[in-house]
Amino acid sequence: MKNNILPAIRLTLLCIALLVGAYTLVVWGIAQLTPNKGKGKTITHDGKTFYGNIAQNFSDDKYFSSRPSAVAYNAAGSAGSNKSPSNADYLAEVQGRIDTFMVHNPDIDKSEIPVDLVTASGSGLDPHISVQAAKVQIKRISKIRGISEADIQQLISAHIEKPLLGLFGPEKINVLQLNIALDNLK
Repeated sequence: MKNNILPAIRLTLLCIALLVGAYTLVVWGIAQLTPNKGKGKTITHDGKTFYGNIAQNFSDDKYFSSRPSAVAYNAAGSAGSNKSPSNADYLAEVQGRIDTFMVHNPDIDKSEIPVDLVTASGSGLDPHISVQAAKVQIKRISKIRGISEADIQQLISAHIEKPLLGLFGPEKINVLQLNIALDNLK
């Protein structure tokens, strides 16, 4: 038994030293080389600081709506709803989101609503919407803010993020950055 226990204890201590100590220091050191020293991408607007890579809730009609969140935009609880697409509660929730969107955007046909405006992402914290999701909101924002639809379209075009290396993923728009730019159009 002594032949098994002592090597197991030594291996456990070695793994703790490598995986808890050395690995943590390596990851922390690499994070120190990033622009924000590993503290995430922050954006300051009107005296408030926001994390640029975490979804924000924009419920005021003068702003572009974010993608719904399954975790109420709480970064401490990142998760999807884990409900199947055939779950009655989930379908009712999505229908409620569609109905709410239609109330706030009466000029839009129901078939024009992009899926990312009525379903949460896998993390529940996706800060991006599709280009189509931004375009479908132009009429509402134009009316409320008194800004021409062409100016808002131009703003959307300026904030499109291209796919990684031009290959990986769709074009998308960070809603927080778009709404800040919208506020700056005054």
